Amino acid sequence: MAAEKILVVDDEQSMTQFLGIVLRKEGFQVTTVNSGRDALDKIRMEPFDVVISDIKMPGMDGIQLLQGIKKHDSNIPVVLMTAYASQQSAIDAVNLGAFQYLLKNAKNDEIRLAVRNALEMRRVRNENQFLKRELKKGHEEKTIIGSSEEMVRVFKMVDKVADSEATILIQGDSGTGKELIAREIHYRSRRHSGPFVSINCGAIPRDLLESNLFGHVKGSFTGAVKDSSGLFLVAEGGTFFLDEVGDMPLATQVKLLRVLQEREIIPVGGTQPIKIDCRLVAATNADLEREVAEGRFRADLFFRLNVIPLRMPALRQRRDDIPVLVDHFLKRHAKGSSPKTVSKDAMDLLLKYDWPGNVRELENVMERALILDEGGIIRPEDLPDKIRFGHSQKGSLVIDSPNMTLEELEKEYILKVLNFTRWQKKRSSELLGINASTLYRKLIGYGIEKPGRERSGGATDPDDLLYEGDEHAA
Repeated sequence: MAAEKILVVDDEQSMTQFLGIVLRKEGFQVTTVNSGRDALDKIRMEPFDVVISDIKMPGMDGIQLLQGIKKHDSNIPVVLMTAYASQQSAIDAVNLGAFQYLLKNAKNDEIRLAVRNALEMRRVRNENQFLKRELKKGHEEKTIIGSSEEMVRVFKMVDKVADSEATILIQGDSGTGKELIAREIHYRSRRHSGPFVSINCGAIPRDLLESNLFGHVKGSFTGAVKDSSGLFLVAEGGTFFLDEVGDMPLATQVKLLRVLQEREIIPVGGTQPIKIDCRLVAATNADLEREVAEGRFRADLFFRLNVIPLRMPALRQRRDDIPVLVDHFLKRHAKGSSPKTVSKDAMDLLLKYDWPGNVRELENVMERALILDEGGIIRPEDLPDKIRFGHSQKGSLVIDSPNMTLEELEKEYILKVLNFTRWQKKRSSELLGINASTLYRKLIGYGIEKPGRERSGGATDPDDLLYEGDEHAA
């Protein structure tokens, strides 16, 4: 590893020699100059990790040098030294961006410590900048794509609302890209340098959701062995994305309403409110107005969340975007090999299909096609049967029973989807456009069981193990 580079600036030759000896003994690479202008010339020509400068120098003094360095690279820590100390001059130096203020008669250990602390601060700053670049790169790789009229409307709305502090409610079917749009709003907002925290309200057991959101104090419930901050505090200074907010229990909805009204939380088992500073973006694939009418969602919370409504169109409503999305997913999943193309016949099938799982389903189909295809062109035979044969295939998802009740129709439809996927419940939930947890509750409610499954003493269905693990995942 290369030695850290220190630039020492002082018009007194003896002082630069002394500091050079002290710092070289510590293994640093030291460069010395005798004026502020020479120092700026050096900094423009090569990088330095720390600058140590006298304040009182002829021509350009230490304060002017500090200002010049900050214009060139605000991350270089500057330690200022002087033989004429005053409290006000120290305050002024720090206010202008100096890392530390030292007297020239400081002990060698004090000088070494100041340099080491400055280097540590620079390292932390560089790491933070790297992490932010990586997060932004990851966001850019997963950015939502579309040029259809429906998506243009969405992008225009994002432009209008991103920089406000208003709460946003994103509505749309599962797989339409609600979280991607929430991230887009975050990265375009003034909070972009803060965290983006996401939680799926339907994927966490109800008795743990409050603790995850608001935190808890030690001993407030079984298993609470220490204090926990909760995700609202983790999102401090950034954006908190509440996905599938329609699955939130009524008791938790009351506490969320307080957060929106008072901008404060009370941890589970706690008594003192804690102020928070984060923007809330919520999303749902449910019809919240119907949920309110049927008493499953609080009306006052709905109106608080629905300050700015934003609806994500289903993929079948933006078919013009399918060719662009197909090309994007083929390039993303090419994994270093040459991207493949799609034949006209295959593209016609993709354009005709209704995509109940929306963009997420399209990506899964393209990834599957890349794996199965042995040539350079994806053809109809590389696509799933449901896309190739549509509703005419055996096990069609079409139900034509006009005398059935809505519940009977839903139960029959769920059964058909389960049979269609050979009882792969996770896949079935994607095709139905609902969360795995929602399907789990409906199976229990309708008493639907896999044919031939042993309820007692039999082997556990491996798919159920995966499925139940998804249901209770935090």
